[in-house]
Amino acid sequence: MGHSATLSAESGSFSAVRADRHPMSLEDVRLNSARALDQFLSSVERRAFRIASIALRDQEEALDVVQDAMLQLARRYGSRPSSEWMPLFYRILQNRIRDSQRRKAVRNRIFAWWPSGSAGDDVSPDDPVIDAADGRPQPDSVVANGEALKALESAVAELPARQSEAFLLRTIEGLDVAATAAAMGCSEGSVKTHYSRAVHTLRARLGEAW
Repeated sequence: MGHSATLSAESGSFSAVRADRHPMSLEDVRLNSARALDQFLSSVERRAFRIASIALRDQEEALDVVQDAMLQLARRYGSRPSSEWMPLFYRILQNRIRDSQRRKAVRNRIFAWWPSGSAGDDVSPDDPVIDAADGRPQPDSVVANGEALKALESAVAELPARQSEAFLLRTIEGLDVAATAAAMGCSEGSVKTHYSRAVHTLRARLGEAW
């Protein structure tokens, strides 16, 4: 079989090309890269799903996280060398797992004070961090309902500004009383007052809706 030898003027090296074979087109290169990426994703899918399932304890959520990580790898880094895909994929996966865990923690804090919960003083029963960590079941059926979150957003928007600020910092951001006071530029006592009033108002309004 004949070969043609060419000399690169820049590098001074020889490269042999089969005389009966045309160089690969850009489309061929893209197709080969796509096939390689598909094979890589297929090879890590099961292990990634197991990792996400253990971390999240929810198979449906784990599946969503894995699929999102695979999609992000393909979109953002599919053109990278295949040797880089493994660390990039698992970095994306871990970021998605942490994002999911944060969202779940926020949902638990939000609904820890839901009207079905017990009303109490300003510190203990109304504290979302304490309630979320006490091990009692969360109202998952309510959390899963998009209408509940819409109702909450609407009710929070109607609160006085300082009550809304205290509620969002304590419940959504998960700040403690001291950190909330620093963020709001007020005393810890004021934070407790604003937060307590916000919680009682929201419980009353949302209790009527649910």
